[in-house]
Amino acid sequence: MKRFEQKPTGVCATKMVFEIEGDRIHSIETVNGCEGSSRGICALARGMRVEEFIERCAGIDCKKKRTSCPDQMARILSRYQNGEFD
Repeated sequence: MKRFEQKPTGVCATKMVFEIEGDRIHSIETVNGCEGSSRGICALARGMRVEEFIERCAGIDCKKKRTSCPDQMARILSRYQNGEFD
């Protein structure tokens, strides 16, 4: 299992912690985000293929910020898929 942390931009959350096993999300945890929404997103993501999460969540906007916690998660996971993290 791979575990890594990243700092999102443009959202309330200050850190996102990912655990990936193979091509599946084992868990995602947010720090300082909207607690209910973040917990819901993370619960729904558990067991989902990384690619599926990216497809479903990329581009979601929150209050005209041009991003959101799900979008930031998708962006980070896309960078992970591209080999930007060890």
